[in-house]
Amino acid sequence: MGTSPRTIPHSRGSIIGSHFYDYHYQFFHVKEVLVNTPSSKALINKDQKISSWRIFLLSTATVVLLILFWRIGDLKQDPFITETLSIKGEALSGSKLFKINCVGCHGISAQGFVGPDLHEATQEMSDKKIINQVIRGLTPPMPSFEIEPQSMADLLAYMHSLNQ
Repeated sequence: MGTSPRTIPHSRGSIIGSHFYDYHYQFFHVKEVLVNTPSSKALINKDQKISSWRIFLLSTATVVLLILFWRIGDLKQDPFITETLSIKGEALSGSKLFKINCVGCHGISAQGFVGPDLHEATQEMSDKKIINQVIRGLTPPMPSFEIEPQSMADLLAYMHSLNQ
């Protein structure tokens, strides 16, 4: 490994052989440098085992950080969602919007067709998640819709009326 690429004989002076040996030398030289540094030797020491407590603590810390980041993401409020949730919607107007935009996939009475049955959607999902689903189309093949906050509030009111 300590030889330079120039001292390795090339097969009949070919350019391809020269490039291969240069690459081969550089790759193993870098590997030799990385493995032979004191910090790398400490990391690669095969006799040392990671204690089960260390694994438990690292796993716990990872899970806690994931939950924390997930909850922080929930705390950010989209202004559209905030405005929509502050408006009182009308189920009759929402029913009209539903019949214009949604019956092709969810059926005339929201019983489901290509899209799911929506009769229990408001019990299974929060209003915030329903709004996100409508405006972003999170689950294919549902498209995203550009909708005014009042119209979205009306659609939510209609969806809540499906449970009665």
